[in-house]
Amino acid sequence: MRDHLSDPSIIQVAVSRATAPQAAADDAASKINLPETRFVLAFVPGEMPGDEVAAALDTALDGVPVFGCSTAGQITDKGYETEALLLLAFPKKHFRCSSLMLAPLDPISPTALATTAQRHENEFQHTAGWNRLGLIFSDGVSQQEDVLVSTLEAVLSDLPIFGGSAGDSLRFEKTFVLHKGASHSNSAVLLILETDLEFQGVGFDHFLPSGAPLVITGADPEARKVYEINGAPAAEEYARLVGCKLGDLSPKVFAENPMLVQYRDRHYVRAISDADDAGALSFMAAIDDGLIMTLGKGQEILQTLETGLRRRDRRGERPDFILGFDCVLRKLEIEQKQLARAVSNILCSSRVFGYNTYGEQYCGVHMNQTFVGVAFFKSDQGYII
Repeated sequence: MRDHLSDPSIIQVAVSRATAPQAAADDAASKINLPETRFVLAFVPGEMPGDEVAAALDTALDGVPVFGCSTAGQITDKGYETEALLLLAFPKKHFRCSSLMLAPLDPISPTALATTAQRHENEFQHTAGWNRLGLIFSDGVSQQEDVLVSTLEAVLSDLPIFGGSAGDSLRFEKTFVLHKGASHSNSAVLLILETDLEFQGVGFDHFLPSGAPLVITGADPEARKVYEINGAPAAEEYARLVGCKLGDLSPKVFAENPMLVQYRDRHYVRAISDADDAGALSFMAAIDDGLIMTLGKGQEILQTLETGLRRRDRRGERPDFILGFDCVLRKLEIEQKQLARAVSNILCSSRVFGYNTYGEQYCGVHMNQTFVGVAFFKSDQGYII
């Protein structure tokens, strides 16, 4: 069995750690063979101004289409980073691409979204023998990802869609996506890719349900706020359930004790971002009155990561690369446990490139504290999930 990691990669990976947008764009673009490139994905440090970096990339890439978003961290050839501009160049030989801008997200019109997405896919001529997938990059503070991805799943049912919410380095103030030389907030970009390569969907977390079910008895679904759990003030009841004092609630506690919801025989993470002074909990994914949930109990994170990334194609070969969308709350937990270097080593050995998100999208579901990705292989046997 050959190890593809020793062969030249399908994609070109370019990283710049320059802080000025134009300098970073020029530096990274200089490492890419532009004439052979179909499109570029750009994952941008949250501190970089969106308009400046979009214009800089448009100039530096000399007309090659660029898509992507601001992030809460990048996954580069060194593993986890926070201030690196990461460019992934996808070759003309193996990829075709069609893009669609979806705006505004708030307020969102599911009917208009469905009509636009369906028409867009129909107009993208299918290449015989090639397989399709979708990538979605969405504003990470819009709070509309649940409706967005469930609508796309319903109308584009034959298209597996993977993606992540944009970040802004944990400020939770303003994020952006990149499309046609500009940055856009309150927006999403849908990419429909065609490829002659085999690819597999990747999705896993490291939590199992623990303890008795609990019920959301007071919530504001639009704001993703929970005011009551089991008939008691939400933050107070959550603190009691996890065994800590109300005043000790923190991002660390939230990261290590998420709440889970069951959907289609699988549990998905609904992460808590903060508790306000009035005792309400803010969530990073859909929440509603009457929802039955359980607390999540963490498993060994290094082992679950290695197992989740252990992919093989039909010939037993490893992926050439994995495009990864990794929740920033996973990264926070990993750093708190002083495991960042070990995790970065695993990501590097598995050739994972991508970014840290404010939420992950996997085939119609928006979730948190999850690793979502697409593994691409050098074989041409199609799609497996």
